[in-house]
Amino acid sequence: MHNHDILIRLRYALDIKNKDMVEIFKLGDIEVTREEVMQMLTKPKDDYYDEYDDGMDEDEDGVNCNNMMLESFLNGLIIFKRGRQGPKPGQPQSQAPDVKIKESVNNILLKKLKIALTLTSEDMIDILDEAGVMITKGELSAILRKVGHRNYKECGDRYARNFLKGLTLRYRG
Repeated sequence: MHNHDILIRLRYALDIKNKDMVEIFKLGDIEVTREEVMQMLTKPKDDYYDEYDDGMDEDEDGVNCNNMMLESFLNGLIIFKRGRQGPKPGQPQSQAPDVKIKESVNNILLKKLKIALTLTSEDMIDILDEAGVMITKGELSAILRKVGHRNYKECGDRYARNFLKGLTLRYRG
């Protein structure tokens, strides 16, 4: 799944308004205009994508949403939904983006949505079940683990797409 597809589906599932999209990006430390958000939410005219292109290039179709921008949006969504968390003693002020450590965008999507929407593992299993996908608690736990863990499993597009579909059914259905 491409990052702009994730943004489009997430915006629809959670019924996020355009001005809130700009605010969420701002909370994630990315300054974008409403027009740039609208360009990110517009599908390109042709359905060809370069699967290795995750840069923020501007072309005639609009602004591409790279992995860093998507993660910043998800971090902003957590702050938007739950409020800003103060720094804990002994921890650094800001963290480096997780996507740079070769973790799947889909894994990060599920982890950050779990935090933002205060979902339990059972809630996530129910959401996937509503979309017609059966997943065990062990499989979900493997998807939510850190990259170096021995039980880590990369989340495929099927789970991410159906999770967003289940969110749509739950929040808009």
